[in-house]
Amino acid sequence: MKTILTPVDFSPATADVIDAAINLASAVDGRVVLLHANQPPTVTADYGLAMENVQEIISVTEKASARQLEHLLRTLSDRGVDASTANANGPAVAAIVGKAKELEAAYIVMGSHGHTALYDLLVGSTTHGVLKKAPCPVVIVPAKGE
Repeated sequence: MKTILTPVDFSPATADVIDAAINLASAVDGRVVLLHANQPPTVTADYGLAMENVQEIISVTEKASARQLEHLLRTLSDRGVDASTANANGPAVAAIVGKAKELEAAYIVMGSHGHTALYDLLVGSTTHGVLKKAPCPVVIVPAKGE
């Protein structure tokens, strides 16, 4: 059974990405692994967050993303798709590429956009980074209206 890694960011595009992953899973007799990468908070000055606050923020973020992943997992199960979830901490590109290698994923299905244009300008496009480093084919799901 082929593994289809599907990174999700819970943006409005997530539903379209999941639909594409389901369609691909049906076509290749695959299973879907939903992945969410929790980005650590950015501290940009000496007045940044205290370390205990950072740990608390990370913990809350992990719990919230786990709940959202479980909701999406139920959606996949309801549609008859073999699926599981994974949560990662750290930069999204490294998390996605690392998980794809770990799972020996046959495909990565992800959206073309997730963050704002300003975020992409400052940090770089996650999709672009994954395309450059992926160990398998990447299926890009365009944002609606493109």
